[in-house]
Amino acid sequence: MRTTYELVRDHYAANDRKDLEGMLADIAPDCRWTEMDGFPCAGTYVGPEAIVEHVFMPLGAAFDNYTFTLERLLDAGDAAVAVGNYTATHKATGKAMNVRVVHVWGASDGKIRRFEHFTDTLRVAEAMK
Repeated sequence: MRTTYELVRDHYAANDRKDLEGMLADIAPDCRWTEMDGFPCAGTYVGPEAIVEHVFMPLGAAFDNYTFTLERLLDAGDAAVAVGNYTATHKATGKAMNVRVVHVWGASDGKIRRFEHFTDTLRVAEAMK
């Protein structure tokens, strides 16, 4: 069975390939995905379908070239911590953003069960104004 680190590494590899099916492959049906308060899609969503509907689709609709670039991935046993940057251009304003971000992941039984993200929501909001 793959470790949390390996599951998350594989998720990011699928993200880099723009492979949505691959990104969702290891997300458990009961995964609790939390987007930070103040972020455009803030809230906690449960399961792959809710994540796509409330996170991936709205971000894709609001931004061009929305990208997460992984700088480093840290193995913390049953957790993994990713550090990187979001870059994108807001479609309505034409403003670009480049924002630092941290993702905290948890997994058990070979599936991703938790995701929480931390970022500078002010910088995101500035791109949207």
